[in-house]
Amino acid sequence: MTPQVQKSPPKIITANGKSKPALTPAVGNIAPIDWTAFLAGMSSGKTILEYSEGRTIFMQGEVADTVWYLQHGKVKLAVTSQQGKEAIVSILGDNEFFGEGCLAGQPLRISAAVVVTDSTLYRIVNAVMVLLLTEDHDIAELFITHLLSRNTRFEEDLVDQLFNSSEKRLARILLLLAHFGKESRTETVHPGINQEHLAQMVGTTRSRVSHFMNKFRTLGFIDYAGNGALTVNNGLLSVILGE
Repeated sequence: MTPQVQKSPPKIITANGKSKPALTPAVGNIAPIDWTAFLAGMSSGKTILEYSEGRTIFMQGEVADTVWYLQHGKVKLAVTSQQGKEAIVSILGDNEFFGEGCLAGQPLRISAAVVVTDSTLYRIVNAVMVLLLTEDHDIAELFITHLLSRNTRFEEDLVDQLFNSSEKRLARILLLLAHFGKESRTETVHPGINQEHLAQMVGTTRSRVSHFMNKFRTLGFIDYAGNGALTVNNGLLSVILGE
């Protein structure tokens, strides 16, 4: 089956406010892949599932034996301490893999995965994914590139957490969730992402998030649409770039 070429890869916002591709558009002479079309062509080893908002995909500490691909929707990866405190590691969007630690011998899930908005997912058996990556070097190279790109994003998140203020961290997260970097000047964050989610991602209290959100709204950087969705204006970049 011939992979289909993506027309325009998404972008991410780094800690210094610059945009760059979220997925490398090509590796050598290999065209980027349409993962949905590719996985749909697999005859065995995968299951397509529809999960509703709030449903748990897997729990922290659960046996890790499958890789997941999020075709459409949003999923949060969260960790919970022994004291019961939860922190959101990431909010995943369309066309992202997760749970791939099992490919490297990870026996148990180190985080939980919970559906934030109604989602379409592919559940891929570990052994089948290993066989696929072993037999098809082009696919393996693209999959590794995908993971390395996401690891870079996680490293940037860590730097952001260590060195930036809560206000700047919130601004960066809002821009990332809105997939800022496309042609239009205003992007939308799905209404399923609430202030509690944002507080857990920023690492602060909900009251602080509410304070900054009100400030951003007053400055015209964000606004709320009639359906509850949050719109983000590119002026929010000034918060990240400002000293």
